[in-house]
Amino acid sequence: MQLTNSLKETLRGGGTAVGCFVQMPSPEVVEICALAGFDFVLMDAEHGPISPESCYPMLLAAEANRVPAIARIGQQDRQVILKFLDIGISGVMVPQVNTAQAAEDAVAALKYQPRGLRGIAGGRSFAWGFGDSPKNLVPRLNERMLTIVQFEHNSAMDELDAILATPDLDVLFVGPNDLAQSMGFPGEPNHPEVQALIDRVIAATRGGSVTLGTVAADAESINHQLERGFRMIGANAATLLARAAGDLLANVRR
Repeated sequence: MQLTNSLKETLRGGGTAVGCFVQMPSPEVVEICALAGFDFVLMDAEHGPISPESCYPMLLAAEANRVPAIARIGQQDRQVILKFLDIGISGVMVPQVNTAQAAEDAVAALKYQPRGLRGIAGGRSFAWGFGDSPKNLVPRLNERMLTIVQFEHNSAMDELDAILATPDLDVLFVGPNDLAQSMGFPGEPNHPEVQALIDRVIAATRGGSVTLGTVAADAESINHQLERGFRMIGANAATLLARAAGDLLANVRR
């Protein structure tokens, strides 16, 4: 396990990163995404059947190809999050963070003392005891961790400035689909009112220290989001596979 995080370094330096969400528990899909050149892979344990056990070989596939691996974890529970942290994941995305307190709780779950409440028990994060001492590794592991919370509900707008002021928060990741649902427009993430609210989020983060992220389905959409000011963009492996399969069959003459 590497003690550096190239994704965090890129974003902190003002760069951009395009990655891929993987919802199926498949190290092979992770490896393909890495070889294709994505800047990160995100194991989606919120919307897929991924557990800490199935995430581990996916993480190893990412590490073997030197691609940062992060996880989205649906249960906002420190003990559940801890299981993913202790296998060596380099960043965590916490969904549906609608208050400043929820943002603080998320960051605290990802960091050891003195910043957070992450439990310490050796294991892979500490090279199974073959590496440096825990005393020396704890600050490096805290620095390595990429902290991401999701803006997915219109009620979060009331506390957006306070959420962005959360110490050690790295990324605010806009989820347009759930945001649209919260506004009464399920299945309409491009509805003008949804996009107008997203524009307000973009304006609120401009010039600040928190990176703005979101999802995009294709190259045109990715380019559009980059132009708007998003710097961490996630595509979806299942969508890419489905589109490629559909395009292939649509052009078969039989």
